[in-house]
Amino acid sequence: MSTFTGTVKKNDLEGGFWELVDGKGEHYQLQGGDAGLQVEGQAVEIEGSIESASMGIGMTGSILKVTSWKRA
Repeated sequence: MSTFTGTVKKNDLEGGFWELVDGKGEHYQLQGGDAGLQVEGQAVEIEGSIESASMGIGMTGSILKVTSWKRA
């Protein structure tokens, strides 16, 4: 498990999904978490893992399986 920090963004592609954009501009499609995580522009710290064997509709970056999160 790793720690990821960045900003939560809503991506409207294919019906919409939530993603994390880190300080380097990397995008991670969020999988899991709760409704409190899904706030546009919120700075967060996420504990989770990259699901390298999974693919999502977003195709903007890796899928990040959220174990826990907090506001940064």
